[in-house]
Amino acid sequence: MTTTVPGFTFTERTVEVGGHAMAYVDERPGGEGTGPPVLHVHGNPTWSFYFRSLLATLPGDGFRAIAPDHIGMGRSDKPARADYPYTLSRRVADLTAFVDALDLDEPVSLVVHDWGGPIGLSWAVDHLDRVDRVVVLNTGAFPLPAGKRIPWSLQAARLPVVGDVAVRRLNAFSLGALAMGTGRRWLDAEARRGLLAPYDSPAHRVAVHAFVQDIPTGPADPAQPVLEHLAERLPLLDAKPVQVHWGMRDPVFDAEILDHLVGHLPRAEVHRYPDAGHYVLEDAADRIVPRVRTFLAAGR
Repeated sequence: MTTTVPGFTFTERTVEVGGHAMAYVDERPGGEGTGPPVLHVHGNPTWSFYFRSLLATLPGDGFRAIAPDHIGMGRSDKPARADYPYTLSRRVADLTAFVDALDLDEPVSLVVHDWGGPIGLSWAVDHLDRVDRVVVLNTGAFPLPAGKRIPWSLQAARLPVVGDVAVRRLNAFSLGALAMGTGRRWLDAEARRGLLAPYDSPAHRVAVHAFVQDIPTGPADPAQPVLEHLAERLPLLDAKPVQVHWGMRDPVFDAEILDHLVGHLPRAEVHRYPDAGHYVLEDAADRIVPRVRTFLAAGR
């Protein structure tokens, strides 16, 4: 995908990861300067566009703002199911390969959202010496707490036939996320167009559907052991500075999930946004971005 997206003026770069082209943004101080790297890891059904408010701001503070698009997402290659496994374990391996390919020679700060949490934090807990600071936005980093169930709409979308029709053919998941992911009545038009832009045909929504199907609901699901490993090691990140921003009007990652996360990371600095939803950075960028800037600057 190389078409212009309003509100997203960053240079597109690519690197080969596992035989596929992974697109990414790499905004640097002064254009091509150096600075402490901040790695933004998105979820589903978003892409690096979601982090545009931070990507536009952090280089001015002397940081190198990096945001890859997962394979099948954003501007990255979108292989068919037969050509790519579309599993959480592969996503973690891809992120590891991406970080290695960029040859980052100093500790990385992470900003993670949605599926970017399990992916980015799984990398972090196994590379603690390469982690500086962590910013967490509405995500999960552990199997579902006992008694917790995912909403019926997500359960239905995991079904092969229903999900294929609703998620891949009708784009219902991406459209539904726009409606349910915000604490406002509607996201602004630029945000809606930008978030939807890469997912303009059924062939370009394979990863969106695959991410939904990979949501683990029990021990037999492929993502479950990855999340169990992450949950076991997550308290190790409590030795790092962690800042949490949480939209409290999130129908999936709700207050119970936040409490569970803070139970693993009791030293974290937590900010709750009662008027914001799952797309917390869309709803509350005016409050989040200054806090992230201050948090990252404290580590310099």
